[in-house]
Amino acid sequence: MSTPDYDPSHLISQRDLRNRSAEIMDGLERGEQYAVTRNGHHIGDLVPIRRRRRAVSRAEFAAVSRGMPRLDDRDYRRDMDRHVNDEFYDPYERAYGRGQFAEGQE
Repeated sequence: MSTPDYDPSHLISQRDLRNRSAEIMDGLERGEQYAVTRNGHHIGDLVPIRRRRRAVSRAEFAAVSRGMPRLDDRDYRRDMDRHVNDEFYDPYERAYGRGQFAEGQE
């Protein structure tokens, strides 16, 4: 297993990870990556997680959507009607069919 090109200061031993964990976690929060070694052998990488954005700008959404195929609502509805049985998923329809509710009951 070869070590990716890391800054030598980001090549850390198992002992460094244990002894400098707070410093290394701070580095991860800043976006730094670390290669972890044990007995001189690369055993893994520490990489920051990607943060999820909460919103996408209108311009970005439009740019991504530009390449999407156009959908015809009527074709979509016909396709759904052909392949999905809504009665199976309607709990009220099933309950009325078994007589659990009397007509006119509120």
